[in-house]
Amino acid sequence: MTEQRSRRSQAAPRRSAARGAADMRELVRDACETLSDLIGHPAEGVSAVCPTESDGWRVCVDVLEVPRIPDTTSLLATYEVDLDAQGRLTQYRRVRRYRRGWADS
Repeated sequence: MTEQRSRRSQAAPRRSAARGAADMRELVRDACETLSDLIGHPAEGVSAVCPTESDGWRVCVDVLEVPRIPDTTSLLATYEVDLDAQGRLTQYRRVRRYRRGWADS
């Protein structure tokens, strides 16, 4: 009996952690879609997600701004997207613009 209880108590955090990961994926996906709709450029990926002081989230979204041939000369940008506690966009700003394939210094 006690063995069953300990198994249940160990399983509960795993389920909530998995749910938290699913919620984070949805939050990030929504941030990317909203930013893409606003600026008219496709999101390429996410380079960071971190909580803000106001119980919201900051998502750093990498965006393809100028596609070029060859692809290594395309221009990308990183945008900081701030979300409130409910996941609604409160502000965004471009913080970096760079050529694909260039490493940070």
